[in-house]
Formats: sequence, structure tokens, C-alpha cells
Amino acid sequence: MRYLTFALAKGRLAKTAMEMFEKIGIECEEMKDEKTRKLIFVNEELKLKFFLAKASDVPTYVEYGAADIGIVGKDTILEEDRKLYEVMDLGFGKCKMCVCGPESAGELLQNHSMIRVASKYPKIAKDYFYNKKHQTVEIIKLNGSVELAPIVGLSEVIVDIVETGTTLKENGLGVLEEVCPLSARMVVNQVSMKMEDERIRKIISDLKEQMNN
Repeated sequence: MRYLTFALAKGRLAKTAMEMFEKIGIECEEMKDEKTRKLIFVNEELKLKFFLAKASDVPTYVEYGAADIGIVGKDTILEEDRKLYEVMDLGFGKCKMCVCGPESAGELLQNHSMIRVASKYPKIAKDYFYNKKHQTVEIIKLNGSVELAPIVGLSEVIVDIVETGTTLKENGLGVLEEVCPLSARMVVNQVSMKMEDERIRKIISDLKEQMNN
């Protein structure tokens, strides 16, 4: 039996996913060691391998078959746009992708004005404005705190993930439009889905059953 390899987005997502896996009998003791320098963790008995990766790299590992299964946020799946199967919404890490800005920018959105949009997610922003709203905008990619952009006049609005909205409020910004709901998803390599159909489907059905309990 070959190993099934999981790529997990580092941080909260990986931790919560492993807690879910444990409930269906998939565990990996090695991963619990906080001090470990290991990059790949193995469960010999179940023939499973796990590794942690930067969220934006998870879809790449899965598309190219370096991982059979990936656990990553929907935002990353949309932004990276890789060839893979999204098989399951894991129901945690829920938040929303939104267009945010000062109240005054609401009118610019309604009038389809030519505006500048700052975002860490240029692909999602472009898809939303061009394909859903049919509004021509200039998109500026930022890597850090995008909330700064409308405050310092770099852009009129931003497209960003909103969990509680506290940071926005504190900076005089608010949600103006909702782009899409987000949460942690399970993605599968297209070839693995055919080759390891039975094993992968069993994991999916066990997880679904666990979530319904």
C-alpha cells in the first residue's frame, strides 16, 4: 500500500484539521512535539504522511501530486486557481471575503466608478469586480495590512478577509459588499482521486459522519 500524503496549511488550520482527523482515528503523534524540526511526519501503521506548508503553497503541492490531499482555506483555493478537486467544506475557519472601505466609498461602488482596489487577493478582487459587478477598477496588490490603503489614500476600497470586523471599525472602515463565504476545505489531487478513490472516499465519509454527530 502506498502512502497517502496530506499537505496542511500551517497554523490554526492544521491544528484544527488534525483534531478532526483524530476523531476518525487518523493521528500522528510526531506532530504533537512542539520542538520538532521534522518536515515530514509519518504514521507507518496507516501508511499516511503529513507535512505543513505555507497556505498559498498547499494547492501547488496538491496539483503536482506531491500531496494527495490538502487542507487549506477557500480564499487560497480561489486565489491560487490550481487544477484540483475541492471535495469537502470542513466547516471551520469560517469568515468572509468582503469589499471594505469608508462609508463614502459606498457610492463609488454603486455608481460603478473607476476606483482603485487594494488587496492581498488580486485574483479574487479582479474576478469579483470584472466578472460579477462588471466594474472596471485598478487593482493594487499588497502583502501587509491592507486596511492602511484607504486611510493613506492609496485606494478607495480594499478586498480582504473579515472575521469580526473589529480592525475595520477601529480604523473607520466597514464592510460595503460581500464577495463570498470562506472556510477550510479539503482538496484532492486529480490523479490520486482515481488511484486512491476508496481510501480518500472513506476519509471524506468518516469526516462527514463526525461533523454530523
